[in-house]
Amino acid sequence: AIRAADPHLEVILGHFLTNEVRLPRADGAGLVRVVRTEEKGSDVNIATHLLHDAHRGAMECAVLITNDSDLLEPVRIVRQEIGLPVGILFPVANAGRKPSAELLQQASFVRQIRSSLLRQCQLPNPVPSPTGAIFKPAGW
Repeated sequence: AIRAADPHLEVILGHFLTNEVRLPRADGAGLVRVVRTEEKGSDVNIATHLLHDAHRGAMECAVLITNDSDLLEPVRIVRQEIGLPVGILFPVANAGRKPSAELLQQASFVRQIRSSLLRQCQLPNPVPSPTGAIFKPAGW
């Protein structure tokens, strides 16, 4: 949908792994089988492209939409060693949520993205594409 809405954007995907695992019950009464889904690769891909773009001079400033402190080191390298600003925008699902303290220390600037603004920035539903309309899932 993003590619169809703006073909100038580069979309770099991670992937999801789903595994059945056995985990302890919260009450301590043995183990239960659960399906665990994990997102893999997105933070590594963001870090790699951030560093690559900074090193080759392909940006003047980076803005990451995240609250993931796993990105602390690439943000630090781009700011301190390459000398480019890196801003952090983080979505706020509830009013009390705070940005990552670690990212606050390294970011050039930090801004919250309010839920009301996120609602205003949604793609149209449906998104027209060459292969047919792309509809937003009902649960979104």
